[in-house]
Amino acid sequence: MKIVGLRKLDGLEEDLINAFPDIKFVFTNGIDDITDEDKQSVDILVGYDGSLDQAFLEACPKLKWLAWYSTGVNKLPLDYIAKRNIILTNGKGVHAKQMSEFIIAYILDDYKLMRTSYINQQNKLYDSKMVGHRVSNESILFLGTGSIATSTAHIAKALGMEIIGVNTSGRNVKGFDKTYSVKELTNILPEADIIVNTLPETKSTIHLLSRKHFEVMKATSLFINVGRGTLIEESVLIDVLKNKIIRHAYLDVFEKEPLTPDNELYLLDNVTITAHITGNGIENNGEATEIFIENLNHFLNNGDVIENKVDLEKGY
Repeated sequence: MKIVGLRKLDGLEEDLINAFPDIKFVFTNGIDDITDEDKQSVDILVGYDGSLDQAFLEACPKLKWLAWYSTGVNKLPLDYIAKRNIILTNGKGVHAKQMSEFIIAYILDDYKLMRTSYINQQNKLYDSKMVGHRVSNESILFLGTGSIATSTAHIAKALGMEIIGVNTSGRNVKGFDKTYSVKELTNILPEADIIVNTLPETKSTIHLLSRKHFEVMKATSLFINVGRGTLIEESVLIDVLKNKIIRHAYLDVFEKEPLTPDNELYLLDNVTITAHITGNGIENNGEATEIFIENLNHFLNNGDVIENKVDLEKGY
């Protein structure tokens, strides 16, 4: 059996080789480094390379499993992977820890006026009369109740916040005070002080939010998007922010990435931008590799995996 790495694993390569001495490992710096011979004979691909596409997979006729280290799989050729019966796993749960910290950081940055304090610092202005807000008793609504939302909800609950979730069916989820079906979204949005999108990109989530959804939100609401930028058309989002329909937005994902320097979002004073970094963490490779090792042990025994297997029809 041959396993090919899509990128270096921060020194974890030796651990894998020692744990599985009967497997041939090939570690690379990306798909451009993978030889035709390795493509022809690879059984498992592990890691991440954003340029991986159907053409590359077609050159890997023996591939049985793609152990993808990113949570998002929307850029992968899922229909082709399903057609080939290739197992796909992702980094779900690993990135949730990092992303939940970012979400809480965004909220505290906003509620405690940290951006204003920094601007004052730049202008050498000492304003001791600034008054922020407590997050306790605020209502936070998560679009999606998966690992990112549940991890964040745990922290938000400790801060005294009310936790609301929206998912496909409205099923109850541990850690949430209330959950609703996505069909009820328009009726639930007015309840929330903070709206956080954690949804993956699927056919049903592309442009899920329209201008009317923002119009029913509180004028004072805070919108955070760490899911996918395709949740709302960029032109609609810019219009919403320019017209102050909501108070502020923290955006880590965008409909078209990377943002170009002339993007109008950069000019708005009620938006805070980060460059799709909420999932980045120096611990990610280690934790994703732990999941890979557990899955590999099961794969070697029965040809399947037990953790983070992606439903190719749902796209997550």
